[in-house]
Amino acid sequence: MISFDPLWETMRVKGITTYKLVETYKFSRGTLDSLKHNRNVTTATLNDLCRMLDCGLDEIAVYVPDEEDK
Repeated sequence: MISFDPLWETMRVKGITTYKLVETYKFSRGTLDSLKHNRNVTTATLNDLCRMLDCGLDEIAVYVPDEEDK
């Protein structure tokens, strides 16, 4: 499973709130909801987040094996 837990820490460290993502960068609230619930997002979304937060992909997402993957 892909977890977006690193995203929230990266945002905290960089002082970017979800409000700022939506209002300043016009980020979709629906996509934010998908990220909060570790649902699928596009690689374009990941690219946008890396650009907005000036960070690498490893600072946004991490692979966490679930029971099926073990």
